[in-house]
Amino acid sequence: MGPIAELGQEMLRGLVADGDWNKGTSLVVEMGQGRRTDPCGLGVQWVSVSPSVKCCCEPVSIGGLTLLKGRVSTQEVFALANLDLVPGKYEGGLKLWEGSQDLITALSSEMLDGQLSFTGKRVLELGCGHGLPGIFACLKGAASVHFQDFNAEVLQYLTIPNVIANIEKNDQCLATDDNCETRIFSGDWGEVDHLLSCVFSNENEVQLDQTAGYDVILMAETVYSISALPNLYKLIKKCLRNPHGIVYMAAKKYYFGVGGGSRRFLSIVEKDGALASSLVAEVTDGSSNVREVWKLHLK
Repeated sequence: MGPIAELGQEMLRGLVADGDWNKGTSLVVEMGQGRRTDPCGLGVQWVSVSPSVKCCCEPVSIGGLTLLKGRVSTQEVFALANLDLVPGKYEGGLKLWEGSQDLITALSSEMLDGQLSFTGKRVLELGCGHGLPGIFACLKGAASVHFQDFNAEVLQYLTIPNVIANIEKNDQCLATDDNCETRIFSGDWGEVDHLLSCVFSNENEVQLDQTAGYDVILMAETVYSISALPNLYKLIKKCLRNPHGIVYMAAKKYYFGVGGGSRRFLSIVEKDGALASSLVAEVTDGSSNVREVWKLHLK
């Protein structure tokens, strides 16, 4: 068992029971300067994690940082072959997608250019999987980082160990002495807004309340499914802080075979007219799919 699994062994002992977490719930893991708050007491039942699930740790250098990421088999967690996606059952969160690395690189560049600061900010990562962009924000001084993924199993076996390992590894190098409150949410984009702590109940509240909402929303490789795009966009509008909230989206220009892509999502954004968008980065190699990072904000 690798360092990630060892660091989180006690905290990870059964965050899900009887499938309840798949219906939506939240978990608090407060990290910072060596302090850890045990997340018991939130109504989450604790059971034993299958000893057959192994989490191996490996370093990855992105955006000027060396982050730790876990590696878990889809066969062990979901009893599936190592597939990228099984709609409605497994949404690919155990794989570290290129977009996550593109996003962190773009965020680092934005910070160097003075276009972005995470210090004291409330951050939400949607469809987090490994959660590395959210972890990057935490290490760069965010006041709180909330991680959301469709699959509770991904959060249990991968996201939480990654958060624990990276915060403890970088504990002496954090951008601030204040604790970064970390929350973990499982659920579908059409329903998870009822769990998130920084959302508006309707669009009128977005215009009136300038204290709620997330300062920065991060998402990588979330726009591949055409059918999920409307709910994703509605969730973003409910979550984004008025008037200065920012969304950073990393995605492939087109996802061949499934129909989604950055441009398909942006067409929904443009049609609605509430958000403005600008291209931050484009990654091309002349042979594979074009990848992009976009920034969106309220008009």
